[in-house]
Amino acid sequence: MNTNRNTSLVVAAGVAFIFGLLTILSGGRALFGGAEARAAVGNAVPFVLWFNFLAGFAYVVAGIGLFLRHSPAVWVSIGILASTFLVMLAFALHISEGGAYEMRTVGAMILRTGVWAVISVVAWKHIRQAPKP
Repeated sequence: MNTNRNTSLVVAAGVAFIFGLLTILSGGRALFGGAEARAAVGNAVPFVLWFNFLAGFAYVVAGIGLFLRHSPAVWVSIGILASTFLVMLAFALHISEGGAYEMRTVGAMILRTGVWAVISVVAWKHIRQAPKP
């Protein structure tokens, strides 16, 4: 491993990658699983479920890019953060209009936004602002 690689960047890359795989797995099960899997998600909001499932693939790409220290991974991370925040706002609007939802989705969206805020800051600090060799 490159000795210039920062531990926090490696951790952020690993979190992004694993979070992505888990998101794809759980979202795929909810969207494409049998009746029992679909029933387990309860009052899932379809646009949130689809967004999170598809975003899981971007998480994996970002994780790989961050591990390789590719500068586009910084922008992918920031894009994930921004789009997750926008979906969270749309979800809040859905709730305010009386739409059905699961409380665990509220927590999950806050968690996702927080995780990507931290990953984006780490990526910016260690890739975008890092001195070039």
